[in-house]
This record gives sequence, structure tokens and C-alpha cells, in this order.
Amino acid sequence: MAQHRIEAGTDTVHWGYFDAALPPVLTIGSGDTITISTVSGAADVMPPPPLQVPEALKAVQAHVPNRLPGHMCTGPVAIRGARAGQVLEVRIDAIELHYDWGYTFAAPLKGALPEEVAERHLIHIPLDRARMVGRLPWGLELPLKPFFGVMAVAPPPGWGMVSTLPPRRNGGNLDNKELVAGTTLYLPIHVDGANFSVGDGHGVQGDGEVCVTAIETGLVGTFTLTVRDDMRLDWPMAETPTHVMTMAFDPDLDTCAKIALDLMIGLIHARTGLSRPEAYMLCSLAADLRVTQLVNGNNGIHCMLPKSCLVGRS
Repeated sequence: MAQHRIEAGTDTVHWGYFDAALPPVLTIGSGDTITISTVSGAADVMPPPPLQVPEALKAVQAHVPNRLPGHMCTGPVAIRGARAGQVLEVRIDAIELHYDWGYTFAAPLKGALPEEVAERHLIHIPLDRARMVGRLPWGLELPLKPFFGVMAVAPPPGWGMVSTLPPRRNGGNLDNKELVAGTTLYLPIHVDGANFSVGDGHGVQGDGEVCVTAIETGLVGTFTLTVRDDMRLDWPMAETPTHVMTMAFDPDLDTCAKIALDLMIGLIHARTGLSRPEAYMLCSLAADLRVTQLVNGNNGIHCMLPKSCLVGRS
């Protein structure tokens, strides 16, 4: 299969929005591999010297309009032959740091505790590519586990232009720390071509992303994009090397949990032949409901089940 590359720049980045009408910057074949670089951060969060701001990021800040509150995303990439109603398989082959720093902030009226801080606190975090750690201002070194907060296909045409901030059925701002290299994400396709975009690089993040930000940084991802005509999905889902994962997004966490659990019960039933009551009981014994994030308008819950539990009646 062919290999491709897209660099983040003024002609490949859209800032703040998804839109089915946004034309692709590249069209590839199903099963092709593509490497995509991303940038992140508005001008007011840039670091002081000696940390270096990439020229591509400066150019995007200066020349790409920020149409809605949201993220800098590289793409979209169309997949030849993809049709609405199918599923896009996004195999995350590799994720690398794009630059040597990231930032984190907490601000009034934001995050899980909107009254926790009275003024914005912004920190810049040097990233050590060789040791894969980020050094916080007070000396703590955190191991880096990079992933993309935003991976999405185009939304349904009827939605028009929508912000990248809330995660939705087309993916988007999933902020799921399990989506590291080696994981496969599945996204329901809403327009012909699928139109995949990626951005919002994170150096590391805890479940919940409670203050709104992870270590926000630029990343370079390598993905194998495959159209799946043998699957049907209403919501994104994923598989790690060890687990299957269902996801749901809604302003209400209880609603998220119910949807993610219902989806997992359906997945178990489909893959093992167990009845739905049996799958429900299995979830109570072996599945974990986790808070993906609490801070993006639509909150997130993901349900994880070890693949070793996908065993039918012998």
C-alpha cells in the first residue's frame, strides 16, 4: 500500500471547526499509510526563549482564520471509495513529538472546578524526546504517553460548521488517553470520502483532563486508514492490544455511562453469541467504566473490556 505525508501549514490546517463542505487536502487509497504533522497553541500561550516556536505554528497563527473556538487540525484526508454509512478504521501506527515543549493552563470558569482559580495560570513544560519525560516547573518529571486529543471524520452535512471542542459521533475532541500508538480507532463515516482530520497533540493526560488542558503540544502521527464495509457504528469505538473500548459523549455523565455500557453489551453479544443479560453480567464482573474527560461541553465515558473476556459458551 502507498505511503503519504502531510505537513502542518497554512494550506493544510483548519482551525476551530469541522465541516462536511471542507475540501480534502489529499486523497489516498483505503489501506494506505499517512504521516501527519500537527501544531497546537494560539499566540498567547507561546513559550519564552530558549524554547523554540516552530515556523509552521507561527504561520498558522498569522494566516489561518480561527473560525470557531477550537483546535488546529491538519487535514482533512479523503479515502478513495469511502461512503457514508461505512466505518473508517484508523490504525495508529506511531506518534512522535513534533517540538520540544508543551503548555498547560488553568483558568477561571473553566474545567471540572470552574471556581478553583481566580486568574489564569500558564506553565511551559520542556519535553525530553530522548528520555520521553516532561519536566514540570517544580521539578517533577512525568513520563510522556503522547496521543492526539482530536481525531475525526467530517460531520454530517446537515450539521454545517461545528466547533472541534465537544466530541461527537464523528469523533473529534475525544481526549481519550488510551488512543496511543498501537491502538485502533473506528469512526462512523458521515460523508463520502470520510475526510479524516487530526490535531490537539497531548504529551500526557490523566483521565478527566480536569483543568481543560493536558500537556498541549505538537505531534507527528502515522496512521493506516482503511474503509470497513463490514462494520456499522453509531459512535466511535477502539481496540487496544489488550482491550475493546466503547465510547459515548453527552453533557450528562450518567447518560454517557449508560450509552457506553449499552454499546459494550451489544459488542459482546455480537462477538461471542452470549445473550444480552449474560453480557450485562459480564460487564459487571470485568468491564471498567472510565471518565474520559469532564471539560468539553459533551463529557465522555469509555467502557473497557479485556479481549480475553470475549469468549462464547463452550
